[in-house]
Amino acid sequence: MADTHIVQEMLEVMSRNGWRITDQRRTLAQIFADADGFLSPKDVYDQMRDKYPGVSFDTVYRNLRMLSHMGALEQFYFMEGGLKFKGGCTHHHHHHLICVNCEKTETFDYCPMNGTLNLPGNYKIMNHRFEIYGVCEDCQK
Repeated sequence: MADTHIVQEMLEVMSRNGWRITDQRRTLAQIFADADGFLSPKDVYDQMRDKYPGVSFDTVYRNLRMLSHMGALEQFYFMEGGLKFKGGCTHHHHHHLICVNCEKTETFDYCPMNGTLNLPGNYKIMNHRFEIYGVCEDCQK
């Protein structure tokens, strides 16, 4: 069952960032609302192409990356499966534990950025990600 809340949040993020809300962008948001887990760029492209045969892979990929930078999508790199996306959580800051076997992902609130950082140079940090890869309890059985 589709999560209309995800669609609405994604459309609001697009609008806040100056994007026009087109039918294609609504469809893109709906694809993530309907998804149970993670989607590769090819997964999204295949679903978009069903409805919009003329859409290019580059356009879909560029939109996924932009939506990720806006915070509407979270992107993950799976060691075996490559880059994948899922609807982002815009309510609070969190990080992820990712099972390398089944790709189950759990969020946790610890953030290493809250501690003292001894970074070289004079950087203005714009964003960060912290992901821990392992094998979940179910897959260990």
